[in-house]
Amino acid sequence: MPASMTGFGRSESAEEKWAHGFEVKSVNGRFLDVKWRIPSALRSLETAWEKIVRSYGSRGRVDVSLNLEVKSPDILGVSLNLPLVAAMLDQVAKLAAMRGQAFEPDYNRLLSMSSLWRDDSSGPAPALLDSLERGLRAALEDWRASRQSEGAVLAEDLRVRLARLRELAQAIAQRIPGVLNEKRTGLCQRVREALAQVGAEYSEDRMLQEVAVLTDRLDVSEELTRLFAHLDRLEQTLSGAAEEGKRLDFLIQEAFREINTCGNKAQDVEVSRLVVDFKTELERCREQVQNLE
Repeated sequence: MPASMTGFGRSESAEEKWAHGFEVKSVNGRFLDVKWRIPSALRSLETAWEKIVRSYGSRGRVDVSLNLEVKSPDILGVSLNLPLVAAMLDQVAKLAAMRGQAFEPDYNRLLSMSSLWRDDSSGPAPALLDSLERGLRAALEDWRASRQSEGAVLAEDLRVRLARLRELAQAIAQRIPGVLNEKRTGLCQRVREALAQVGAEYSEDRMLQEVAVLTDRLDVSEELTRLFAHLDRLEQTLSGAAEEGKRLDFLIQEAFREINTCGNKAQDVEVSRLVVDFKTELERCREQVQNLE
């Protein structure tokens, strides 16, 4: 069953030394484009985590955010370079004293000075990494479930629309033989009248050739055969288990091509009306398909 590219998932976890929450949001996109909002100390995990995301989805613009609360500083493997900070503050205090000004350190500014923070080569604690990965997978599971739920609704809507398309195609197929008969009769009548006006001799063989050319030019049986085949394939693809959004989009493009040819060749008001209705419904199908992975 195709899944929607639009979805939302979240997970939360709280333990003795940390608490974290993941949120995953996605919208339509031609390819999988993952954007991360995670603490800078965990940036090195993006590559490994993106592989996990790709195992849950293949298309869409995905935003993954992590809210992490660490209750023990050593968990992240990050420490403040205290000697350097002390030296810097001492120097600024001396400068302020020389100028006869009071100096009160703004310790919050230290948070934005990455050069003062040291990243322990061992990285975050393994237990925290395991917990974060479990949290990410749980959020992705929730995200996938929401996309599958919406995808099921879209697929059912598409099935209803495909049934309507099949009715319109059947109506066109039923109308075409009558159109051909009308055109043949009209052609024969016009030729006979024209020959009678100039006193020329009527040739049955020549008339049969002209009728054959007209029939070949107006006949859309091949296009209708391919059109019904595309509709069958669309229904089969909707029932598949794989991500088939691109295949569905391609099949709809092919259906557009065949129905356009039918409208151009038939030269009939009723067929033209049916073709317009068909293309309108098919365009709605394309809008829905563009939401599927």
